[in-house]
Amino acid sequence: MVDVVRRTLATRRVGHTGTLDPFAAGLLVLLIGRATRLAPFASAWTKSYDACIRLGVVTDTDDPTGRVVEERPVTVSRATLERVLEGFRGTSRQRPPAYSAVRVDGERAYKRARRGAVVEPAEREVTITALELVRFESPDVDIRATVSGGTYVRALARDIGAALGCGAHLTALRRTAVGPFRLEEAVSPDALTRDAVRAPDVLVRHLERRNVDAAEREAVVHGRWIPATSETAEGGPVAMFAGETLVAVADRAGDVLKPRVVLAD
Repeated sequence: MVDVVRRTLATRRVGHTGTLDPFAAGLLVLLIGRATRLAPFASAWTKSYDACIRLGVVTDTDDPTGRVVEERPVTVSRATLERVLEGFRGTSRQRPPAYSAVRVDGERAYKRARRGAVVEPAEREVTITALELVRFESPDVDIRATVSGGTYVRALARDIGAALGCGAHLTALRRTAVGPFRLEEAVSPDALTRDAVRAPDVLVRHLERRNVDAAEREAVVHGRWIPATSETAEGGPVAMFAGETLVAVADRAGDVLKPRVVLAD
């Protein structure tokens, strides 16, 4: 998709806020031009998914593209399933799949796994703010989930299966939201035009805002600090605007604001 956008918009500077697995579908947020510098400010965005879990079948990739490594009978009631799902809501530790892009000893985990190595990525803290049972027709479970950045829904399916005692893998995944963006607002690849690109300020609307005058703008675009005002909160980045145009994002250091990312000329 990055290559498609590069060709369509005739630019090399294209990034994203998080990939989708090859078998998955749905929303992908792409960053164009200088907006690629704002990717770190979207890292904490939650993501929402519709997913289907197949109970009783475990694969080495935790999804349908992998090799089946175990099959077990499924004797799970809806009440038991609801109780197990309740245990995954909130903050917990999750181990990413062996076939994932996380790094293990400096190398992508999936590359090691494809060589036949035993891969166990380190656990990470994740937060599942919503987890809804949409449909249960054994052995298939449809769920709707909203999760923190860095959460693997494949790993969630794997762990739900383990908690139920029958194993599981993810058979379908559709991303429906990323931060403030919704799938129904998305543009299909074949309909992409320059007019579909949004202003970069949408990426920093959750940050504190500071309006700068002409002299302050001149300093900021050259990477120079400006005085912080009494209203500027301690710590945390500040989005700096000249009128309605995003100029930069700065960090407060004592009584000054130091530009971290500059977007304007």
